[in-house]
Amino acid sequence: MKNYAEQQKLILLSQITNKYFQRRDFSGCDLSRIDLKGIDLSGVNFIGADLRGANLSGCVLTRANLSGANLIEASLSEANLYEASLCEANLINADLTRANLCGTFLWRVKLTGSNLWGASLCDVDLREADLSEARLIEASLIEANLSFANLTRAKLCGAKLLEANLTEANLTGADLTWANLTKANLSKANLWKTNLIYTKFRDTIMPDGTIEQPQIVIY
Repeated sequence: MKNYAEQQKLILLSQITNKYFQRRDFSGCDLSRIDLKGIDLSGVNFIGADLRGANLSGCVLTRANLSGANLIEASLSEANLYEASLCEANLINADLTRANLCGTFLWRVKLTGSNLWGASLCDVDLREADLSEARLIEASLIEANLSFANLTRAKLCGAKLLEANLTEANLTGADLTWANLTKANLSKANLWKTNLIYTKFRDTIMPDGTIEQPQIVIY
């Protein structure tokens, strides 16, 4: 016999429709490994919910609240998280390939080892976020706030970081090959052993406060 939690998930699955999920409250619920692929979850409250291993690929999560949610190894590929809140959420090893995270609140989020290849992260709040070993290849981080973020060994090859705020960010061992840092702010950032081959610097504020003028620096 299935335990109570599994029975509740089966009941939930039987009721999945776009209308059912509009502005619903699932805060603190156990939804681990649930399959919600492609569902419209706009404005839904998932504060503190357990969504470990859940399939949310292709979901519409605009303005949804996932603050403090457990999304370890969850699939959010191509999901629309425009202006959603994921503050202090746990997204370790999550798949966010080509997800739309523009305007999303990601303060202190855990994205260690997550896959953000080709994701849109324009104007996001990633202050104090843990992005160590995250894959941000060709991601768009235009005007993103990454101040005090941990980007240790993160892969940012070809990433667009125009006007991004990386004040006091830790980029130790990160790969910024072909990344665009035009007008970015790297004040007091840690660039120890950072790969800056073909990285584009133009009007970029460097860690020592100087402004870098060359378009491409080859190390």
